[in-house]
This record gives sequence, structure tokens and C-alpha cells, in this order.
Amino acid sequence: MTATLIGYARCSTDEQDLTAQRERLRELGVPEDRIYVDHGLTGTNRDRPGLAQALAAVREGDTLVVPKLDRLARSVPDARAIADELTTRGVRLSLGGQVYDPTDPMGKMFFSILAVFAEFEVDLLRLRTREGMAVARAKGKLKGRQPKLTPKQRAELVKMHRSGEHSISDLAELFAVSRPTVYRVLANAEAKENAA
Repeated sequence: MTATLIGYARCSTDEQDLTAQRERLRELGVPEDRIYVDHGLTGTNRDRPGLAQALAAVREGDTLVVPKLDRLARSVPDARAIADELTTRGVRLSLGGQVYDPTDPMGKMFFSILAVFAEFEVDLLRLRTREGMAVARAKGKLKGRQPKLTPKQRAELVKMHRSGEHSISDLAELFAVSRPTVYRVLANAEAKENAA
């Protein structure tokens, strides 16, 4: 049985593009139909369908190829757990073309350093986000999610619903909101009336 290259790519948000990672994996010899992806999922979340499929696809003697370690994991324990699982199963791990060798002390050290940096980047990002939100809150610019409808629009929506001439779908379309938003507006109106 010949060894196979299995690729894995990931981006954290739906706005990000996987094209560069897919191209890098193809450059490293991974066939397009052997590339598994996760879109809009962070590396700190181990519950990723694409990663699960990639790990299920590799067999003994195969190589799991990722463009960079931070695409695979964003914490040292997670990176170590994945690498150990692959090693136990006889699967090699290629990080951007460099095959990780768990028996080589230098390779182990390099892998650990990469994992520490990946985790450090996540921690820095979280810290910056918290600081930015604190500054925005202090300036009165962070007020939470604004309601989709004004009080006047909400009152009109309730009135139209009670007339019996409009379905929930009609109201959602008319007010350019989702059906759950329509249900929420109606439930809130009813709760206010019951409390009065």
C-alpha cells in the first residue's frame, strides 16, 4: 500500500480565504481531493469536522500535511496531543514541508517552540481584543448589540401581526429581519403587556 499525503487547512473566520493554504498544500504534493478544510473555526476549538476527517483519512505510513502549525492547533497541549496521536498511529506530520520527527531532540524542540508561539499569538489577540473593548466601553462606544428595529417599527410589527393579515414570514420580509427576530419582538410585546 502506497503512502498518501493528506492535507489540512483552516481559517478562523468566514471572511478569510483558504486559497493560499490550498495552493501551498498542492505545492507540497497534496492532491486537491485529499485536502480537508475548516472554515470559520478557531484553532483553539478541537471539535473541527475538517480536522476530524483529515485525522480519520490518514493511515499508517501516510503524512498529514499542514501549511503551518498554527493551522493545526493554537495551544501547546493540543498540538502535542495531535502530534502524539499521529506518532502512535505511525503517521508523519509535515509542517510546511518540514517533516516533524518525534525521535529527533532538535525536531521535538522546534515543534514545541512553534506550538508555544501559536498559543502566544492567540493569547495576544485575546488581550488586545479585551483592551480594545475596555477602551470602547470607557468612551461609551460599546453598548452591546443594538436592536434591529426601532420602538416605532416594533409597535408597527406587533399591530400588523395582530391584524391577522400578515404571516411571520411576511413580517420578516417587510421589516428585513429574520423570523426569530419577529418572534422575539412579539414575545417581548406580550411579556410587557402581561407585566402591566
